[in-house]
Amino acid sequence: DRRKGKRAGRSWEILSSLRARESKREHEHGRVRERKRARASQRSRREAAEDVNVTFEDQQKINKFARNTSRITELKEEIEVKKKQLQNLEDACEDIMLADDDCLMIPYQIGDVFISHSQEETQEMLEEAKKNLQEEIAALESRVESIQRVLADLKVQLYAKFGSNINLEADES
Repeated sequence: DRRKGKRAGRSWEILSSLRARESKREHEHGRVRERKRARASQRSRREAAEDVNVTFEDQQKINKFARNTSRITELKEEIEVKKKQLQNLEDACEDIMLADDDCLMIPYQIGDVFISHSQEETQEMLEEAKKNLQEEIAALESRVESIQRVLADLKVQLYAKFGSNINLEADES
């Protein structure tokens, strides 16, 4: 009985060992196939990249795309600054409206100097400044939209020629 038990245990070990080796071979074979596929993919990408010639006009379009992308980023940052300034002016208007004293002189900054004005004059000056800022924001947003149209047109042209060999998408970092 002991011999049969040892043989059965030994048979089980041999069988497990064979299965493990077979599994290892299949795993290695799978890796070899993966590597072959990856090399073939790299070769085809290299060949595709080599097939596309970049002309002077193409380079000009790529440069124009990069400049406009950079300009849009600058304009959007400028819009955010102006929106914060507008919010500050709106807060100041609300604070002045809440002030009870009508004869209170309120300092208003013009350049580097503060000049005191009546509550009504200050309110009018703030409203005028708000109006000007809103116009500036609208003009900046209009410029962003026109540049985005140019970028969309350039994207179509460049992707048509270069396909997946060019990446014109913005990095979200």
